[in-house]
Amino acid sequence: MAKVFARIDESLREFIQQQAMFFVATAPSDGGRVNLSPKGYRDTFAVLDDHTVAYLDLFGSGAETVAHLRDNGRITVMFCSFTRNSRILRLFGTGRVVRPDDIEFGCLRPYFGVHHPGIRAAIVIDVERIADACGFSVPYYELVGERPVLDAHHAKQPDEKFARRIAGDNGHSIDGLPALDPDHPLPSTIKR
Repeated sequence: MAKVFARIDESLREFIQQQAMFFVATAPSDGGRVNLSPKGYRDTFAVLDDHTVAYLDLFGSGAETVAHLRDNGRITVMFCSFTRNSRILRLFGTGRVVRPDDIEFGCLRPYFGVHHPGIRAAIVIDVERIADACGFSVPYYELVGERPVLDAHHAKQPDEKFARRIAGDNGHSIDGLPALDPDHPLPSTIKR
């Protein structure tokens, strides 16, 4: 039933592009809470090459993923088909945060669709394991459309509010790990 793949081939790319949402899971190294986040906006996820993917991380209610990646880099992305063809695809890897003010962000930007307001960062993942599963028990759902609420909300916010969030609720994880805290700059790579 499950299969492990050597790379993200054209068939897997097509499957990824067909999904309207994906899920991101991370956890801190030492205790703390596991974070699992649903992500929408189909054009915010990109396959960069056979072993590298990235997604736009939009401002939200917290910064758990950023904090956990700073802590240990571990991340799993899951795609789940809700259509006739059942399938779950997981990408296991090491992620890093690329902020919009980093030079590298300009190189990543063309991979994504329309401009979304409220971009906090790009999350770049070096994929180490690619595996699927049957998804036979996943129910059928019909996509009505993308929910425009987050983009509409962010479009109304002044830049100063995003700056306050970096020092505020996006400064640390709920477990107290540094996330976008301006007093703790992001490392360029995770050191193990």
